[in-house]
Amino acid sequence: MKKLNRLVVAVGCIFVLGISWIIVITSESTADKQTRLIQQASELIKDGIYIRAVPLLEEAAGYNAAHTRIAEEMLKKVYLSLIDTRGISRKYTGLLEKQMNRKDAQPDIFMEAAGYYLGISRITEALEVLKTGIERTGSDTLIMKYESNRYTYELSRTSYNYVSAIYGTTVQVQADGLWGIASSDGILIIPCEYEKISTFSGDRAIVRKNSEIYAVNRDNNRVAKLNESAADFGNYSNNLIPVLMDGVWRRATRDLTMGTVEFEQIRMYSGGNAAAKTDGKWGIVGQSSTWYIDARYEGIIMDELGRSYAQGAVFVRSGDEVYLIVANQMSGEAYQDARPFSDEGYAAVKRGQKWGFIDVNGNVVIDFIFEDALSFGQHLAAVKQDGLWGYISLLGKVVIEPIFLDAKSFSNGSAPVLTERGWQFISLLEYKRRPGL
Repeated sequence: MKKLNRLVVAVGCIFVLGISWIIVITSESTADKQTRLIQQASELIKDGIYIRAVPLLEEAAGYNAAHTRIAEEMLKKVYLSLIDTRGISRKYTGLLEKQMNRKDAQPDIFMEAAGYYLGISRITEALEVLKTGIERTGSDTLIMKYESNRYTYELSRTSYNYVSAIYGTTVQVQADGLWGIASSDGILIIPCEYEKISTFSGDRAIVRKNSEIYAVNRDNNRVAKLNESAADFGNYSNNLIPVLMDGVWRRATRDLTMGTVEFEQIRMYSGGNAAAKTDGKWGIVGQSSTWYIDARYEGIIMDELGRSYAQGAVFVRSGDEVYLIVANQMSGEAYQDARPFSDEGYAAVKRGQKWGFIDVNGNVVIDFIFEDALSFGQHLAAVKQDGLWGYISLLGKVVIEPIFLDAKSFSNGSAPVLTERGWQFISLLEYKRRPGL
């Protein structure tokens, strides 16, 4: 009986001690738990046992306490030590995302994330991180990092005999003497089987094949036909296309219904206006046939597609000189030559034997140092130096080295360039779509 009593007392004591221990543990504060977990993880890290430190630091980082950010920094280092272990890279980038999403996120966390993505050649993600960091913090360091990486590009494998300038997201391409339509990065959409093809606009392009002129859609199905005899046609935009009939130019609609207003010449619409010639003089005409700039000039400066009007500005030719006209008024000095403005950026102009750039007010913004140049498109301009073409930024800095035999303007993240293989496309990785997007 005495033995039984002693056993009961012993069990009771153990029970009391257990309860006491549970009370102590459960009464441990969050900060104390966090500190204990960090200390335990530190001992494991000293011995190089990183995998066992992970759950301890993940728990510590999950608390909202004094040492949460210390736990996060330790956890990131452990993740990096185990980065080749399955699932760890996803945990690391997830923690970076959490830190970047905080209202008080500092530039260094965005720099860390960008550096990680750059290190594994995920340029697109790195640039997205840097842009977000710049928007959130305005950091000059992030801006410099972004500028030093945003012009990374890849060269397409596809090549063509000739290509036009890119229009929006598509481009006219020629192979074996016949024309088709490709995406802005050179992937063929409409096969090269036509004697002539217009720019692709809306849902169609105008083509000529076997003496017929008709419209085709993106799937290369015929969607309209010109039932009148025509000698030629221009590029299609703003639901209008110039058509040459009986020695005069008129405009046809998207369904190839002919208009009645006649011109000696009329080119492609851009910004709602087109260069047109009547009575031997050139001006700028709107879609409703109203003259935005009266036809009184010897010429209008156009690009290879026939576009002339953008940002409310146009260049006109008078004798041997070229003038900028903005809001129907001459602006700035006379030049020897010019390229029309695009929808954004500066225009290339020629003074003497060199090319430079002006803004829409006629102010010189990049000096006259280039052998040849095209106007800016998508914050880049093609320039020629020492006989080869490359690209400069809006600051006038060469950001894509001049290694190409010829080059055209950027649009939709890509630009056609001439190499020894023919016309290929360079595409900025910043604009490449990530898998799954």
